[in-house]
Amino acid sequence: MEYLAIIIITFISGVVGTGIGGVIGAVLRRDSNKIVSLLLSFAAGIMLAVVCFDLMSEPIEMMKAGDLPNYTPLIVAAAVAGGYAVVWLLNFVIDKCTNHEVKHIDEAHPATADSLDELIHADHYQTHKKTNNNLFVAGIVMLSAIALHNLPEGMVIGASYSMVENLTSSLFSGSGFIMAVVIGLHNIPEGMAVSVPLISGGMGKIKAVLLTALSGLPTVLGALLGFALGGINSIMLVISLGFASGAMLYVVFGELLPEAILMWKSKLPALAVFVGVICGFLLVMF
Repeated sequence: MEYLAIIIITFISGVVGTGIGGVIGAVLRRDSNKIVSLLLSFAAGIMLAVVCFDLMSEPIEMMKAGDLPNYTPLIVAAAVAGGYAVVWLLNFVIDKCTNHEVKHIDEAHPATADSLDELIHADHYQTHKKTNNNLFVAGIVMLSAIALHNLPEGMVIGASYSMVENLTSSLFSGSGFIMAVVIGLHNIPEGMAVSVPLISGGMGKIKAVLLTALSGLPTVLGALLGFALGGINSIMLVISLGFASGAMLYVVFGELLPEAILMWKSKLPALAVFVGVICGFLLVMF
């Protein structure tokens, strides 16, 4: 029953959130960089607050209560570093294999993606579609890039719920639910980035929206993994929380924030991050 509840929550956050973005992309056929930039910045701020004020601090509270050894902070730090490093490495491999094939990515181009199309390698997919060359491989690369964003996000949700003793009474409260809502909102512009290039490339709107929604499934897998690992014992809970936190910190600092600032070179994205951190802090505290 607990796993079913986790599946339903993360399905709504991952699949439905991404699907809504796909519908918006199908209707508008364009996106607003300014709105997307602010939305990503705000979501990144809330994610940062929940990770730092809740997920990474929970093991310390458990240590103070005598449930964990005194070296728990070292375990947390190592797990966070591990999560960050794994996601960074996987992203590096994908970028290394694909960026050289896209004409506009060269020495004069920012090393960090400055559009959602680049972040999920939709531009790489379109390049192969135009030349009818290895389209299947390009599609796999694109889906892998999306999975790299959604899998750790799902792990954060699952690991957050694994801290709860009575999941039934806390299903719609606490950091797990907060992260599910925030990630669902952040998946909307990501869904737009998936559907728009697919439709522009000639795919039917219904098929493009369905494929876009399905790209959110890794969120569910990540949540189940985070919840299962966190439920083994206290040490595995610490490792699960730390690894998921590190992966999320890479998504925030390595992707969302640089991309949001490049999409709208203004001080307002930074303000949106600040507001997101404050809102996340208040959500965690109350």
